[in-house]
Amino acid sequence: MGLFSKIKSMFKGESKTQEQEQVKKNNEIENENIEEQSDEIEEQVHQETISKEEYTKSEPSSSTEKKEEQAEESTTDEIPTKTANKVYEKGLTKSRKGFVSNLINLTSKYRRINEEYFEELEEILIMADIGVNTVMEFMDRLRSRVQKEKIEDPEELKEVIVDELFIIYVDDNILTNKINYNEDGPTVLLFVGVNGVGKTTTIGKLAWKLKEEGKKILLVAGDTFRAGATKQLEEWSEKVGVSFIGKEEGADPASVVFDGLEKAKQENYDVVLIDTAGRLQNKTNLMKELEKINRVIQNAIPNAPHETLLVIDATTGQNGISQAKSFQEITNITGIVLTKLDGTAKGGIVLAIKEEVNIPVKYIGLGETKEDLQPFDIEQYIYGLFKDMM
Repeated sequence: MGLFSKIKSMFKGESKTQEQEQVKKNNEIENENIEEQSDEIEEQVHQETISKEEYTKSEPSSSTEKKEEQAEESTTDEIPTKTANKVYEKGLTKSRKGFVSNLINLTSKYRRINEEYFEELEEILIMADIGVNTVMEFMDRLRSRVQKEKIEDPEELKEVIVDELFIIYVDDNILTNKINYNEDGPTVLLFVGVNGVGKTTTIGKLAWKLKEEGKKILLVAGDTFRAGATKQLEEWSEKVGVSFIGKEEGADPASVVFDGLEKAKQENYDVVLIDTAGRLQNKTNLMKELEKINRVIQNAIPNAPHETLLVIDATTGQNGISQAKSFQEITNITGIVLTKLDGTAKGGIVLAIKEEVNIPVKYIGLGETKEDLQPFDIEQYIYGLFKDMM
């Protein structure tokens, strides 16, 4: 099944899913019986669905119970996917209204594919911040397929456009949004990025997400230069219910990191999230500072940091790509967190970043709430971006 067809199938089940979720919500609030429906097996599984917290409180005492819990687990596994659908769909509204609306108008404008069509399509893609180099490669691939498959109707080209954008991002690579966890001791996640991109907020949201997975979390305030940074991270730790360590403003960041890692080892923390300063305007000092922090981390925990995540504000467009290139020169970036994607109409930056710096996007911020930080999923991204083309 092509990606376009797969996305269409996701939408076919959407209305039915909404009805099921509403029934479940009514059951929880009103504690009333549901009217019998034709598909009794599906309704029975739906009624028996329980939250993950309730599920982990009990263990199966027989093979029958194991089978029942396996069925329940299968059902609850679908819930995060459905939730992600909604978060992506809502968070990419601005990009969808701009980018996809222009594509729809272009399709309506031309009855046959010609050079003028290609020129306008190219302009739409560039305006979506996909990046000139990426667009040029995409247009070459698109022209080749149109010629090879003898496509004349712009309506038929929609599926090809979606598939080719997906192919450009994946590019035959094995991409993962998974965190590289340490199997022996605390996992260290180092966060870098310029001031104002949402770095501290991202750390707080990710801490909540990891805590929900049952992990013991420690936040380390390594940004001792920005006024209020330590206090902001401490407030996030209190908000999401995780531990925190920091010092007074102006303290040596490496000493804060050292104390944090010692605490993590002694008290058996699962994940340590470290905030850092983002004064990119003085690249030499920033490089020396990050080198010092990395040495401290490596001496404390071998092979750490296990992830160095660069946080980029999606609303800055091509400037964000420039930041990624600059930080690549300073330290080893293993993944990107793209924040404020809900605040821009140029959601194509996801494709441009992968093409320009070849670093996978691991998380994206699609709103203000802590639930709106999502692991990046290229299919969910395409789903949210192209919904109006279905």
